[in-house]
Amino acid sequence: MTIPTEPSVVEPTPTPEVTSDDRMWVLLSFIFTPIIPVVMMLMEDKKARPFIKYHAVPALILGIAVAVVATLLALIPFVGCITPFLWIIPIVYGIKAYKGVYTDVPVITKFSQDQGWS
Repeated sequence: MTIPTEPSVVEPTPTPEVTSDDRMWVLLSFIFTPIIPVVMMLMEDKKARPFIKYHAVPALILGIAVAVVATLLALIPFVGCITPFLWIIPIVYGIKAYKGVYTDVPVITKFSQDQGWS
């Protein structure tokens, strides 16, 4: 006589949740680019966190793009007055990411994923 056994159920491995530390690092990476994203990519324990890995490269690319556009616009008389407002863009994405949301920066996130960077 055999004892009936329950079918083996493979439980999915839990994905690491987004911690407040992850959210703070991502917020800082959007605001203080390019320094913080580079530091995050060099730290092994931060690279292993999915939330941080997802946002590090887009934050770096966005910060560089905003800096280049702001520099070019600053060279044009009267148009250069709007360059300080360009820095609102990374701050908005940083605040969205701080809420724990996987934030997609248009074009940049897709580009970095297609390249295998994030």
